[in-house]
Amino acid sequence: MIVKRDKLTFWEKLYVPAIWGGLKVTMRHALRKNVTMQYPEVKWAVPPGYRGAPYLVKNQEGRTKCVSCQLCEFVCPPKAIRITPPGPQGAPGAGNVEKGPQAFDINMLRCIFCGYCQEVCPEEAIFLMKDYSLTGLTRGEMVFDKEKLLKLGGVHDDRIQKWEHKAEEAAHQGVAP
Repeated sequence: MIVKRDKLTFWEKLYVPAIWGGLKVTMRHALRKNVTMQYPEVKWAVPPGYRGAPYLVKNQEGRTKCVSCQLCEFVCPPKAIRITPPGPQGAPGAGNVEKGPQAFDINMLRCIFCGYCQEVCPEEAIFLMKDYSLTGLTRGEMVFDKEKLLKLGGVHDDRIQKWEHKAEEAAHQGVAP
Protein backbone atom coordinates (compact mmCIF):
# COMPACT_ATOMS: atom_id res chain seq x y z
CA MET A 1 0.00 0.00 0.00
CA ILE A 2 1.34 3.41 -0.92
CA VAL A 3 0.47 6.40 1.21
CA LYS A 4 0.11 9.70 -0.65
CA ARG A 5 1.65 12.68 1.13
CA ASP A 6 1.26 16.37 0.43
CA LYS A 7 4.25 18.22 -0.92
CA LEU A 8 6.13 20.37 1.58
CA THR A 9 5.93 24.13 1.18
CA PHE A 10 9.01 26.32 0.92
CA TRP A 11 8.90 27.26 4.64
CA GLU A 12 8.37 23.67 5.72
CA LYS A 13 11.39 22.62 3.70
CA LEU A 14 13.50 25.18 5.63
CA TYR A 15 12.19 23.85 9.00
CA VAL A 16 11.84 27.46 10.23
CA PRO A 17 8.40 26.97 11.86
CA ALA A 18 9.64 23.92 13.80
CA ILE A 19 12.79 25.71 14.97
CA TRP A 20 10.78 28.81 15.92
CA GLY A 21 8.31 26.69 17.92
CA GLY A 22 11.19 25.03 19.78
CA LEU A 23 12.81 28.39 20.56
CA LYS A 24 9.49 29.72 21.94
CA VAL A 25 9.25 26.77 24.35
CA THR A 26 12.90 27.21 25.39
CA MET A 27 12.49 30.94 26.04
CA ARG A 28 9.25 30.42 27.97
CA HIS A 29 11.06 28.04 30.35
CA ALA A 30 14.23 30.15 30.52
CA LEU A 31 12.36 33.29 31.56
CA ARG A 32 10.13 31.58 34.09
CA LYS A 33 10.78 31.80 37.84
CA ASN A 34 13.09 29.10 39.23
CA VAL A 35 11.05 26.14 40.50
CA THR A 36 13.92 23.95 41.67
CA MET A 37 14.01 23.45 45.44
CA GLN A 38 17.48 23.68 46.98
CA TYR A 39 16.97 20.49 49.00
CA PRO A 40 19.42 20.39 51.88
CA GLU A 41 18.82 24.05 52.72
CA VAL A 42 15.07 24.12 51.94
CA LYS A 43 12.86 21.22 52.94
CA TRP A 44 9.26 20.33 52.21
CA ALA A 45 6.67 21.29 54.80
CA VAL A 46 4.98 18.06 55.82
CA PRO A 47 1.19 18.05 56.20
CA PRO A 48 -0.51 17.50 59.56
CA GLY A 49 -0.88 13.83 60.37
CA TYR A 50 2.32 12.92 58.53
CA ARG A 51 3.82 9.69 59.87
CA GLY A 52 7.60 9.78 59.82
CA ALA A 53 10.17 7.58 61.45
CA PRO A 54 9.57 6.33 65.02
CA TYR A 55 11.88 7.52 67.78
CA LEU A 56 12.14 7.01 71.52
CA VAL A 57 11.78 9.94 73.88
CA LYS A 58 12.96 10.77 77.38
CA ASN A 59 10.93 12.33 80.18
CA GLN A 60 11.73 15.64 81.87
CA GLU A 61 14.22 13.96 84.22
CA GLY A 62 16.17 12.56 81.27
CA ARG A 63 15.12 8.91 81.76
CA THR A 64 13.87 6.66 79.01
CA LYS A 65 10.09 6.53 79.09
CA CYS A 66 10.03 2.99 77.64
CA VAL A 67 9.27 0.31 80.25
CA SER A 68 9.99 -2.60 77.91
CA CYS A 69 6.38 -3.81 77.69
CA GLN A 70 7.09 -4.99 74.12
CA LEU A 71 3.66 -4.00 72.80
CA CYS A 72 5.24 -2.04 69.96
CA GLU A 73 7.29 -5.08 68.99
CA PHE A 74 4.22 -7.33 68.95
CA VAL A 75 2.05 -4.91 66.95
CA CYS A 76 4.70 -4.04 64.32
CA PRO A 77 3.49 -5.58 61.00
CA PRO A 78 6.95 -5.95 59.34
CA LYS A 79 8.65 -6.90 62.65
CA ALA A 80 11.05 -3.96 62.40
CA ILE A 81 11.28 -3.45 66.20
CA ARG A 82 13.45 -5.64 68.45
CA ILE A 83 13.42 -5.17 72.23
CA THR A 84 15.68 -7.00 74.66
CA PRO A 85 14.06 -6.78 78.12
CA PRO A 86 14.69 -5.99 80.89
CA GLY A 87 17.37 -3.53 81.74
CA PRO A 88 18.55 -3.04 85.31
CA GLN A 89 15.58 -3.40 87.66
CA GLY A 90 15.38 -1.18 90.67
CA ALA A 91 18.08 1.14 89.38
CA PRO A 92 18.71 4.09 91.71
CA GLY A 93 16.77 7.17 90.65
CA ALA A 94 14.47 5.17 88.42
CA GLY A 95 11.37 6.59 90.04
CA ASN A 96 8.25 4.64 89.21
CA VAL A 97 9.75 3.04 86.12
CA GLU A 98 9.51 -0.73 86.59
CA LYS A 99 12.04 -1.79 83.99
CA GLY A 100 13.78 -0.33 80.99
CA PRO A 101 14.83 -2.05 77.77
CA GLN A 102 18.32 -3.44 77.68
CA ALA A 103 18.34 -3.00 73.90
CA PHE A 104 15.82 -1.34 71.62
CA ASP A 105 16.46 -1.54 67.87
CA ILE A 106 14.35 -0.37 64.94
CA ASN A 107 15.30 -1.48 61.44
CA MET A 108 14.33 1.58 59.39
CA LEU A 109 14.66 -0.42 56.17
CA ARG A 110 11.81 -2.67 57.28
CA CYS A 111 9.68 0.03 58.95
CA ILE A 112 6.57 0.93 56.94
CA PHE A 113 5.79 4.04 59.05
CA CYS A 114 2.33 2.79 59.93
CA GLY A 115 2.23 4.43 63.38
CA TYR A 116 0.97 1.36 65.26
CA CYS A 117 3.93 1.53 67.63
CA GLN A 118 3.00 5.06 68.70
CA GLU A 119 -0.68 4.21 69.07
CA VAL A 120 -0.13 1.14 71.23
CA CYS A 121 2.54 2.55 73.58
CA PRO A 122 1.00 2.94 77.06
CA GLU A 123 3.86 5.11 78.34
CA GLU A 124 3.98 7.49 75.33
CA ALA A 125 7.63 6.57 74.88
CA ILE A 126 7.66 6.29 71.08
CA PHE A 127 6.68 9.05 68.68
CA LEU A 128 6.68 9.48 64.92
CA MET A 129 8.80 12.44 63.91
CA LYS A 130 8.18 14.66 60.91
CA ASP A 131 11.30 13.71 58.99
CA TYR A 132 11.42 12.04 55.62
CA SER A 133 15.12 11.87 54.92
CA LEU A 134 16.58 8.66 56.29
CA THR A 135 19.93 7.88 54.72
CA GLY A 136 22.71 5.41 55.32
CA LEU A 137 25.62 3.97 53.41
CA THR A 138 25.14 0.43 54.71
CA ARG A 139 22.27 -1.70 55.97
CA GLY A 140 23.83 -1.68 59.43
CA GLU A 141 23.58 2.11 59.62
CA MET A 142 19.83 1.89 59.07
CA VAL A 143 19.28 -0.19 62.20
CA PHE A 144 18.82 2.47 64.88
CA ASP A 145 19.77 1.39 68.39
CA LYS A 146 18.41 2.75 71.67
CA GLU A 147 21.00 5.51 72.01
CA LYS A 148 20.46 6.81 68.49
CA LEU A 149 16.66 6.66 68.85
CA LEU A 150 16.82 8.59 72.13
CA LYS A 151 19.19 11.18 70.66
CA LEU A 152 16.91 11.77 67.67
CA GLY A 153 13.72 11.73 69.76
CA GLY A 154 14.90 14.08 72.46
CA VAL A 155 12.89 15.04 75.55
CA HIS A 156 9.11 14.95 75.48
CA ASP A 157 7.59 17.49 77.82
CA ASP A 158 4.32 16.13 79.12
CA ARG A 159 1.64 18.62 79.95
CA ILE A 160 0.42 16.18 82.60
CA GLN A 161 3.10 14.10 84.25
CA LYS A 162 1.44 10.74 84.70
CA TRP A 163 3.06 9.66 87.94
CA GLU A 164 2.62 13.01 89.67
CA HIS A 165 -1.00 13.10 88.51
CA LYS A 166 -1.64 9.64 89.98
CA ALA A 167 0.03 10.65 93.25
CA GLU A 168 -2.23 13.73 93.46
CA GLU A 169 -5.32 11.58 92.83
CA ALA A 170 -4.25 9.14 95.53
CA ALA A 171 -3.63 12.01 97.98
CA HIS A 172 -7.10 13.41 97.31
CA GLN A 173 -8.62 9.98 97.93
CA GLY A 174 -6.56 9.45 101.09
CA VAL A 175 -4.70 6.44 99.63
CA ALA A 176 -0.92 6.03 99.60
CA PRO A 177 0.43 6.06 96.02
